[in-house]
Amino acid sequence: MNTAHRPGRLAATLLAAALAGAGLTVAAAPAAHAAASEAVAKLPIASYSALAVDSAHQRVYVADSNLGSQYNPGLIAVYDFQGKQITTISTTRHVSGLALNADGSTLYVGGRDVIWRYDTSTYTPSGNYVSTDTCGRSLAFSGGALYYTSPYSEYIAQCDTALTYLDSYAPVTNITTRTNWQDHGTLQLEAGPGDRMLMGQPLNSSAADPFLTVYDTGGGNLVRHAARRFADTDGKGALNLKDMAFSADGSKVAVADANAGTLLLNTTDLSDAADGYQTLPAGASASAVAFGGDGKYLARGASADGSTPDLLVQPADPADSTAPLEFAFEGSLDGDRVAPRGLEWAADGSRLFAVTTNAAGNQYWLHVIQPPAVQYDARFTGALTHSPAQAVVGEALAVRGKLEQDGPAPAEPLKVRATRTDADGTHDLGTSTVKGDGTFSVLDEPDLVGDATYRISFLGDLTHRPAEDVTTTVSVGKAPTSIALTAPEEVPIDSGVKIAGTFTAQGKALPERAVLAVERSDRLGTGTLSSVTVAADGTFTINDIPRTRRKVTYTVSWPGDDLHGASTASATVLVTR
Repeated sequence: MNTAHRPGRLAATLLAAALAGAGLTVAAAPAAHAAASEAVAKLPIASYSALAVDSAHQRVYVADSNLGSQYNPGLIAVYDFQGKQITTISTTRHVSGLALNADGSTLYVGGRDVIWRYDTSTYTPSGNYVSTDTCGRSLAFSGGALYYTSPYSEYIAQCDTALTYLDSYAPVTNITTRTNWQDHGTLQLEAGPGDRMLMGQPLNSSAADPFLTVYDTGGGNLVRHAARRFADTDGKGALNLKDMAFSADGSKVAVADANAGTLLLNTTDLSDAADGYQTLPAGASASAVAFGGDGKYLARGASADGSTPDLLVQPADPADSTAPLEFAFEGSLDGDRVAPRGLEWAADGSRLFAVTTNAAGNQYWLHVIQPPAVQYDARFTGALTHSPAQAVVGEALAVRGKLEQDGPAPAEPLKVRATRTDADGTHDLGTSTVKGDGTFSVLDEPDLVGDATYRISFLGDLTHRPAEDVTTTVSVGKAPTSIALTAPEEVPIDSGVKIAGTFTAQGKALPERAVLAVERSDRLGTGTLSSVTVAADGTFTINDIPRTRRKVTYTVSWPGDDLHGASTASATVLVTR
């Protein structure tokens, strides 16, 4: 069976932290009995074609495509909702598509030239011979009928551009029908609520502008409604379809586009939705997408290397800023990425099933993930403080506050996000860790003189609701400078005066070496001497020949600049005969 269970937490904030000893990286988040849990099963397959979830009987079906030859046998692995393997179903031909009827009593299995029907209580098959498929067919049960694609090519290498037909099978009459809808490539089907069905065209050389279309399957008739071609000429690039899904209410369509990420479209006309989802993490290429049946969550699968997340589970509402639950699959315990079309939910949204694969694409895993059922409140308490009391440009500033959260104590620290808004706009300061007592410190180096407003946010996660932002405004002053002089107390008038000095500027480094003004005051009056340039190490020297005896005062000054304050220093020397 080779099934691993992880009963602990897998909830998320924005930054990933390694789950020790498991080879799985997830975003750090609080522990709770309501947090996510996961079971992982190593699948007994070496290739993958389809995933189907029977919520009525709590069964999961994963198909091994085995498309290398038209005579290759196929395999379907059957699991329960806890990730335990129930059985395997062997077939005489490769398996390239799965679909369940409305009540889950019949599993339809697409083979090379056959559609098998399996009773899901006994796994007893019966078959209908249909049009030949040499490339792998997609199946969808919608409106009381089974729809399936029938691509044909004499050579497997030409399957991506093969002419593909859309056919149907009516269980009541046991009749198969060619619908006369057709196009090139391995067309994909996806059933949705309200007798709707999607057809999508993967990118291929025979389809420069791949399409997506919505069908009404009600009443036994197939009627095409919204359709859209994704032209490369529009500057956005052609659609590189990997997966597609209807929202729980059928009003939206999400598309996993390997080039553009996750697209959110309006079902009525397939136009871009007003609000879309945030981009996938840098380096992640979209591979799968699925909406939870209860409408709460969206799962987005990706192919990514290393610790970059391969799976995000987040609120289905794109306007909800709650941070997603993030998974980065790494190694022999988990796979390396989510397989294309490798995500499905239980009908009630209580479980997400994810098929992952390794980089070579010859090993597969089934992940059973349970998102948390409860969220707790979080809030900032008290006002923000900062130190030092006088902030200056280019010097470290700490903004401190406290975040309280309800529910069980977190096993991993929460994170807060901070921004600074000044005359140059708003700047993202990243995230800071919340300590066990709820306190946190945001470190910054302001780079403009004037008011700087710091905004601290807790965006929430799948266990905690977002907190109302808290702000504080800090007056940022110029960085101080100082001049130190070392002069002799007394010199003869004919020996000259030599004064050593040091100039120090805090904050940002000066763009050029400072030039200091020098004045000399004696009993004959005050006059300006030649200026001196400060050396790279901050030192300088003043040489002068006094013009009269008695006390002579030398004043050295720097006027300051946009980021640094002015400074001055004086030294008095007694000039003798």
